[in-house]
Amino acid sequence: MSGSREDAKARREGLIEEADFRWATLGDVAVNLDSKRRPVTKSARTPGSIPYYGASGIVDYVSDYIFDGNFLLVSEDGANLLARSTPIAFSISGKTWVNNHAHVLQFNTYAERRFIEIYLNSIDLAPFVSGGAQPKLNQANLNSIPVPVPPLEVQREIVRVLDTFTTLEAELEAELEARRRQYQYYRDTLLGYAEDDDVQWAKLIDLTGSITTGKLNANAMVENGEYPFFTCDANPFRIDNYAFDTEAILVSGNGSQVGHINYYKGRFNAYQRTYVLSDFENIQVRYLLHYLQAFLRDYIIRISKKGSVPYITL
Repeated sequence: MSGSREDAKARREGLIEEADFRWATLGDVAVNLDSKRRPVTKSARTPGSIPYYGASGIVDYVSDYIFDGNFLLVSEDGANLLARSTPIAFSISGKTWVNNHAHVLQFNTYAERRFIEIYLNSIDLAPFVSGGAQPKLNQANLNSIPVPVPPLEVQREIVRVLDTFTTLEAELEAELEARRRQYQYYRDTLLGYAEDDDVQWAKLIDLTGSITTGKLNANAMVENGEYPFFTCDANPFRIDNYAFDTEAILVSGNGSQVGHINYYKGRFNAYQRTYVLSDFENIQVRYLLHYLQAFLRDYIIRISKKGSVPYITL
């Protein structure tokens, strides 16, 4: 996928380099319709089916509309202007209502609107944002943002390429989610034994020749270390020395990730509250791994010691 992104970037840069593009301000290329916005308090809204938009998307549904068409909304205020956890520019269409927390921009064509949407979401807008505790992108600063303006046919081609990748990404995410649900279904079905099923039950200690913990503090990690360092975080850090050289199942013993399971084969090190299960006897280690991933964490949450920091003992 990274190669595809690089190909798309090279294609975009090639198109722009070949084109006789110019720079303009956002206020020069878009019609600002902020004056038509009307905020309505929640108590004064009449429920309906029309989307009511704020700075980051739909916040309610109402019975009337003030816009009808295709527009680009840009967040006017809020922490997301700097955090960028969600897009700050997003397109809307049809009958809508917009409050005064999102700027409303109109363009002549889909290509122009989509091109600016993609561009605004790809650049740092911090120089145009004012305010401290409540960041704000006022209309004057919004209109002053410089934007590239390639010829319309180049904009169309850039948008076509990037829309294609957006569609592919959405399809891949949907496929991954479907496979994840499929895996969980089969895992729980295949491993969900009842106590009266004709299977042999055993204690975890009877299936492993060794249950121990690491010896290190969590802050022993080093950047770009040679070996994995398993703490009670979901993902391992790195370290320059190892204490284990084996095939192991690792269980987080405390914290918000208590009961989280990792698997590793080779040299690694571990935190003093991370349990290391190894030397497996009479059981296939990958089978045990799948079983523990399916059921251990829920069991641990039920029996874990309650306090300021949840923890378990094995």
